[in-house]
Amino acid sequence: MATAVRLRDPRTCVIPEVWEGEVQLIMRDHGMDHETAERTFGQTIAYLVTSTERSDVHMGPAPRVDFGVHSFVLDSINYTAFCNAVAGHYIHHVPHLPQQKGGEAPSLGETVRAIKAAGFAVNHDLWNADEADCSQCHAGCTDSPVGGK
Repeated sequence: MATAVRLRDPRTCVIPEVWEGEVQLIMRDHGMDHETAERTFGQTIAYLVTSTERSDVHMGPAPRVDFGVHSFVLDSINYTAFCNAVAGHYIHHVPHLPQQKGGEAPSLGETVRAIKAAGFAVNHDLWNADEADCSQCHAGCTDSPVGGK
């Protein structure tokens, strides 16, 4: 018998003032409406929390979720406080470059599955994935500017 996973609310991971501030930054910097910016920040939090809990999974954000990651990282005081609260240390953001040697790009499929397993809802529109094996490196995504699979 399967056990239901209780959904976690990403809003509980930051104080309301930080949530709304980050949503406003995403709206300002990426031209999103409030609802889309909230979904983006929610997926950003789900991704960051899961990445700290599942260090065994090679995770990476989809391009649209990465907008939220970048906005949050640039708000360094709030981002550092969040990192210390959820991970006990700074969560570094290291972008993957396709030309780098010595490592594969993170799999969006694995990332999405890990986030779901951690109990967060996944917004598939923002991840450009239906649990497909895809990465943000534009080396094979369906939205790749260099031609996808």
